[in-house]
Amino acid sequence: MPIHEAVPSDDDAIEADELSDAVVRQLLPRLRRFALHLTRDPMSSDDLVQSTLERALTRWPSRRPEGNVRAWLFTILYRQFLDSQRRSRRYARLLDWLTGSDAAAPSAERAAIARASLDAFERLPEAQRTLLWLVCVEGLSYKVVADMFDVPLGTVMSRLSRARSALRDLHEGRDGAPHLRILK
Repeated sequence: MPIHEAVPSDDDAIEADELSDAVVRQLLPRLRRFALHLTRDPMSSDDLVQSTLERALTRWPSRRPEGNVRAWLFTILYRQFLDSQRRSRRYARLLDWLTGSDAAAPSAERAAIARASLDAFERLPEAQRTLLWLVCVEGLSYKVVADMFDVPLGTVMSRLSRARSALRDLHEGRDGAPHLRILK
């Protein structure tokens, strides 16, 4: 079947059984234009389009077969954009917490506090650092992290509590040794 018959016009709703090169070529300019509108940066928009197409390819089997491919891709692109915005806000909040957000230029004292906080974070065991990073910086839910590590939700919650406590202790200069309770 010739390509011009398989690809509908720009004005038609695009329905396809596979995410073919022809469909991607037809939608790519529109996806780039929308991404550029959202990000206001050509390089970021290209990254956003790439991550959208990667996600679409991996999620193609779970897509509703009767749906419009163009609408589906635009939805993925927009959600990818929102997720990246949330991640960048979380990262900015973490930096603000570590450095203090009320000063335009960090003072020597703020820089020392931030360095001490990062040093305390680096002294945590790898498992605690990873858990804190996934939940507090990346913003993953406890449920997602529990599924990721194949442990119960309560285990994630208790490990996160211990990690936060250990970080607080290290940051405040207390002994970083684990606190054990003796049970009878």
